[in-house]
Amino acid sequence: MVRIELRGFFLIGKMSEQLKFVVQELAKEPFNKKYNLISFDSLEQIQLLQVLNDVLAVVDPKQQIDIREESSDQTAIRIFHMLRVLKYKPPTESAFRSGIVQGDKFVIYPILEWLFRRIPELKKRAYLAHFLFKIDVPAEIMQEDQIPELYSQYEELMEQFKDLHKQSDNLKNSGYNTAEIRKDISNMEDEKEQLNKRIERLKRKVESHPNSQTMMNVARNLRMERDREKKLAEQRQEQSTLIQHEEQKIRRLQQQLHDTRQAGVGATPQSLLQRLEEETRTNKYIVTERLPKDLLARKKTLQDLQKVVAEPAMGQSDLDRLLGQIQELNSEINQLIEKRMRTGDPTDDKSSLFKQQAAIIAHKKEAAVTMYREIREDYSRCMQEMDQKREVVKESGGGEVLKGEDFKRYVNKLRSKSTIYKKKRQEIAELRAEYGVLSRTEEILRNRDENINQQLELVENKKGVAGYRQTQDELEKVSSVKSGLDDRKGKTLEDISDMVQRLTRRIAEKKTALAPIIKELRPMRQKSQELTGRHEEKKQAYDTAAAGLESNMSKLEQEVRAYREEVTQDEGRYHYLNCMINMLEIQQQKVAEEMKAYTSADPYARKKTFRDIFQRKIQEQENLGKGLREQQKSVRESQVPSMRQMKMWKDVQRLMECKQRCFDQTGGFAGSAGVGYGEAPPAMLEEDRLVM
Repeated sequence: MVRIELRGFFLIGKMSEQLKFVVQELAKEPFNKKYNLISFDSLEQIQLLQVLNDVLAVVDPKQQIDIREESSDQTAIRIFHMLRVLKYKPPTESAFRSGIVQGDKFVIYPILEWLFRRIPELKKRAYLAHFLFKIDVPAEIMQEDQIPELYSQYEELMEQFKDLHKQSDNLKNSGYNTAEIRKDISNMEDEKEQLNKRIERLKRKVESHPNSQTMMNVARNLRMERDREKKLAEQRQEQSTLIQHEEQKIRRLQQQLHDTRQAGVGATPQSLLQRLEEETRTNKYIVTERLPKDLLARKKTLQDLQKVVAEPAMGQSDLDRLLGQIQELNSEINQLIEKRMRTGDPTDDKSSLFKQQAAIIAHKKEAAVTMYREIREDYSRCMQEMDQKREVVKESGGGEVLKGEDFKRYVNKLRSKSTIYKKKRQEIAELRAEYGVLSRTEEILRNRDENINQQLELVENKKGVAGYRQTQDELEKVSSVKSGLDDRKGKTLEDISDMVQRLTRRIAEKKTALAPIIKELRPMRQKSQELTGRHEEKKQAYDTAAAGLESNMSKLEQEVRAYREEVTQDEGRYHYLNCMINMLEIQQQKVAEEMKAYTSADPYARKKTFRDIFQRKIQEQENLGKGLREQQKSVRESQVPSMRQMKMWKDVQRLMECKQRCFDQTGGFAGSAGVGYGEAPPAMLEEDRLVM
């Protein structure tokens, strides 16, 4: 028993060291998490899974995601796949899977410690997994025509990637000597000279082109713009990824702020302190009392099972011997209990009562802790459901507004709930009143019971049998406890015997099943060793041949590329010259037709010649110019009298306007009645004055 307790304390210390190491690593770059042992151990399941996901994102950046944006099943599958790629070996597969799904810290803490101790190695493994993780192709797809060939090419490329990666690692780890470096530099200088010569030859070819400089400038600008476009695309991609990460961080912080505000609605400093003190006491009890007991019980069970598995197969005689030992120990226990009951004193009896009360209180504490855990799990599940509902509401564009009949039904529902609430409240008040009456009745009955006990003690003292009733109660309790222990011992022995029989049967079955496989495996191992040796030899020969072929192929590809460029340039020049020749032929043909038409005796054909046509047009333009010059001369000669006449007309216009104003002021023809005999009317005077 002492050994089991010591081992339990050792495992608890190991877990605390593991937790301390994880917290220290999370405080470093790039995490910068300000946790301590208590705050990290009190993280909820979803927060602990988020920490595990962040650590996996450092190993593989593709794992960077907020786990609240995906379902728990998707998160568990993704983490299982990533850990399988990283070759993490859990102690038990079933407990490991359920622990990841539930966010159990006893499963996640070892994973975090394993990841932190191997981050550089795991980064390399995750990088290689993107290229070396084979795709499982179904058999019905492999039966198609081109799929097997493509899959074989895929495997060959994978093997080439392995070899190239090994060569790269070897080159990174091994240093070059000066002779090899000088040789490489000389080769590079030779290649540089060859390239310069080729560039000069190409320049000479290009300079013969009439628009060479313009085309070179256009090509240079195109290359610069493409490089700039590539850089801008990379910057845009980086900015978009940064924006996504920041948006995820903002959403997570907003959710935490909203939860904190919801938790702090209607709260006072005193209530918050009281709540924190209650949570601290509960967590302290869980850490100091409940968890050590659970660990000790599980470790004891594990040790017993390991002990049973380690022991050889037991026969019927061994079981009979163990049963005899158990019966002897039970008889000794009964004798010791009877001896203790005979020699016991009243003080021990009183202490036993207090022990029983302490056991009852401890049992109540354990029940309360169990209920607290269940409530916390329900709370986390409800929070997850609430987050999912919020996401659904956001996607649907906000909450639904009730109108018309729906609003009336909602009001009626609220009214019915309010009536039910009032009834329940009235029932609670009645129950409280009844509870007060019953508590008072219980108090009265307890007082009476104490009086009766005192009277019985007095009677026992008078009769000389003090403590008889308490002794009788203790004997009944001890007998009930003994019967319960006997029943449990019998069940435990039966379970152990059944387990031993099952284990022996399974071991025998496994041995019989593995025997022919082991026999077949021995010659296969020797054959495998021989084949691996041959494979290494063939692989070395293949690598040397492939290296030579690749070097020759690269040289040939460069030459072919140069020849293709020359061919394309020659083809372009050929097409350009061919077009120029066609244009010159067409022009020559037009000149020949013009000469033929000009020298022919047919007057109709001569009228169609370009020379005659242009001469006619020139003559027409000259005649038109002559007419315009004559018109200009006539305009210049008539300019002075025309200007004088225009001035006279303007004076006449002003005079008419003045007459019009005078006519309007004298009232028209109304003033003509006062004109004397022999005087002409104003209208006649105006007519005379208008005569030119």
